[in-house]
Amino acid sequence: MTTSVQNEKLITDMFAAGAHFGYSRSRRHPSVKPFIFGAKNGMEILDLEKTSIELEKAKEFIKSIAKTGKQILFVGTKNEAKKAVENGAVSIDMPYVTERWVGGVLTNFPEIKKRISRLEDLRNKREKGELIMYTKKERLLIDKDIERLERNFSGLVSMKDLPVAMFVIDPKKESIAVKEAQYLGIPVVALAGSDCNLKEIDHAMPGNDSSVTSITFFVGQVTQAFKDGRAA
Repeated sequence: MTTSVQNEKLITDMFAAGAHFGYSRSRRHPSVKPFIFGAKNGMEILDLEKTSIELEKAKEFIKSIAKTGKQILFVGTKNEAKKAVENGAVSIDMPYVTERWVGGVLTNFPEIKKRISRLEDLRNKREKGELIMYTKKERLLIDKDIERLERNFSGLVSMKDLPVAMFVIDPKKESIAVKEAQYLGIPVVALAGSDCNLKEIDHAMPGNDSSVTSITFFVGQVTQAFKDGRAA
């Protein structure tokens, strides 16, 4: 398949996924202006030909990461993104955050590792039946502690070191995560809606970041690029 045919298919697939829908002009961030194709029914339409170019650049970057054997942290806490982000990350054994971003996940990683270790320790003790020595009330409190730790950190158990890159759905919503990555010099790849500041992202893919189908499409592209890079 030639590059031009591949690109046409990519654009067609993005269009089918609804990736071209932006927000209203009043919500558009100035950095997105070059990617606006037009408007329809009060909503701006993104130029998928330009998006396809940025997507291919991002995929090449993801492939280069995969070849190193290092980790990419997936982040997507909005309801439309949670399932796709978790499924995508799990499919390539990468860490992920789909609930609230806990401040310091990156910038205070040593402390976060302690919480993850506690989660693993409590899980192991529960599985081995070692919690039976505690009173019913104590076990109830431990179960609540496990539940809280799992909600915040279950997707991070496999992250033994800082990731070398981060993949984000909607960097405006995940601004704290993005700022932590920037502070540490960790490159950010992101599906960014028309209300996002593309200049804050190392590899921004302008597209619909509020639709399940669009998000699922981009997550699929990123995970497949990772698989291709790992197999190369």
